[in-house]
Amino acid sequence: MRLWAKLMTDGKMQKQYVYELREKLTYSHFFDYLTEICQELDVPTPVLTKTHVFNFAKFNRVKFLPRDFVESLGYDQLFIENIF
Repeated sequence: MRLWAKLMTDGKMQKQYVYELREKLTYSHFFDYLTEICQELDVPTPVLTKTHVFNFAKFNRVKFLPRDFVESLGYDQLFIENIF
């Protein structure tokens, strides 16, 4: 399973990264996946809420806005999408 992370500014992709899971995706480990993705993209890790996890579970994608980060993001959005 793979997760595609995209950093967007003004509707244009600035950076991307494909994270390959070694095991089946488990929502209890979603924060660990998110942390590793953010380290690879060299951005701060956002605050993960139940709503983010539910949106990912329901729509296979989640969007993080600058308000979801404690530190400055420098981008408009961080998208994470399940690309199987």
